[in-house]
Amino acid sequence: MADYNRYGHAHGQGYGQQGYGYAPSAPPAPTPSSSSSYGYAPSASSPYGYGYGRGGYPPPPMGGFGGAVAFPPGTHPDVERAFRAVDRDRSGSIDEGELQAALSGAYHRFSIRTVRLLIFLFSDASPRSRMGPAEFATLWNCLGQWRVVFDRYDRDRSGKIESNELREALRGLGYAVPPAVIDLLIANYNNGVSNRGALDFDNFVECGMVVKGLTEKFKENDTRHTGSAALSYDGFLSMVIPFIVP
Repeated sequence: MADYNRYGHAHGQGYGQQGYGYAPSAPPAPTPSSSSSYGYAPSASSPYGYGYGRGGYPPPPMGGFGGAVAFPPGTHPDVERAFRAVDRDRSGSIDEGELQAALSGAYHRFSIRTVRLLIFLFSDASPRSRMGPAEFATLWNCLGQWRVVFDRYDRDRSGKIESNELREALRGLGYAVPPAVIDLLIANYNNGVSNRGALDFDNFVECGMVVKGLTEKFKENDTRHTGSAALSYDGFLSMVIPFIVP
């Protein structure tokens, strides 16, 4: 299985300048706040968790696509090898199938749905259908952080996150997600059935990033931190669609 934990130390937690305003990142480490109905309190140094802002990671170096493979300084050699191993045409970027191969291990295969969301969130290319080396290194770092959370809350070591474990994991990250929404999240990855459902690691990553991203977008509209916000129809669609139509 791909070992994301070993290389999760090198760089910033967020990536990029996406036009829809969401910087995908590793899970935050917030201090729970009673003043916010959705249970998230920004850190003193940054509203995005680990002390990094939206520009917490530099953009891909010029020339990173089209054959010149440029990784950020300090990238672990094994991360570089993982990228080069799937970049078989030596284009300097990888597509969804190649990313899926890089992330999937012998015992668990990343779903193409999750892979497409990751490319959409992390890629700075236009269109967002490929990923360069700097983005890949950022994604690997991010997945290492999510793996830590997954292992921490997989109490029974089943390799899956069940409903109660998901609720605890999200609450531990500062997201007070109601039980009804937890059921919807579980059902979303289990053919519409929430009872006895559970999330594999890739589903957990996707679920966590969606909750984190939508919460951050909601916070932008909840300027008084009341847990309520007024959204226009256009604003609502712009907020939600990037997370459900990768």
